[in-house]
Amino acid sequence: MKLKAFAFVVLASPGLADCPPVPDISGPLTSLIEQARAAPNDAAGRALSDEMWKLWLRPPDEAAQAVLDRGLRARASYDFLGAIEAYTDLIEYCPFYAEGFNQRAFIHFLRDDYGKALVDLDKTLALLPDHVGAQSGRALTLMNLGRLSEARVQLLEALENNPWLSERFLLNEGGPLASEGKDI
Repeated sequence: MKLKAFAFVVLASPGLADCPPVPDISGPLTSLIEQARAAPNDAAGRALSDEMWKLWLRPPDEAAQAVLDRGLRARASYDFLGAIEAYTDLIEYCPFYAEGFNQRAFIHFLRDDYGKALVDLDKTLALLPDHVGAQSGRALTLMNLGRLSEARVQLLEALENNPWLSERFLLNEGGPLASEGKDI
C-alpha cells in the first residue's frame, strides 16, 4: 500500500523523479518472433504471443507499474476516461516506454477515436518497431478509417512477425482486407 501511495506522489509531482531507462527487450522479442514464425500450430503461436505481451507489459520501475495497473483496472471496468488519464500519466512519466502509448491507443480504438489511436500507435512503433500487438492494432485502426490498402500492408507486416495472429483471417477471401485482385 505504501508503494502505491509513493508512486502516486512521484508521478503527481513532476521533477521529483525521472523514469529510469526502459529495459532493452529487443533480444528476447527477436527470439520470440523467430519462434512464432517457426511455431507448428495456432496453440504454440498464441503461447508465444502471450510471452511477447509479458515483455511489452514490463515497465521500467514500480512507479510505472502502479500507473500501468491503474490503467488496466480502469479499462477492465470500462472506465475509459480513467484509463486514458492513467496512460497519459504513464506516458508523461516514461515517454520512452512504448506500452504506455499502445495501451492508450487501445482505449482510443475502443472509443472509436481512430485518429487518436493511430497517433499513439505510430508513437508505439517509433519506439518499438517490432511491437506485433501495435502492428496488428494499427492495421485494425487503418481498416476502421477505411484505409484498406494501408491496413493490408500493415497486417502483412505484423503477420511476418507472428503468423498466428487472429487478425490473419481478415485477409481471407471475402474478408475486409482480402487482396483486391487475383494473380494470373
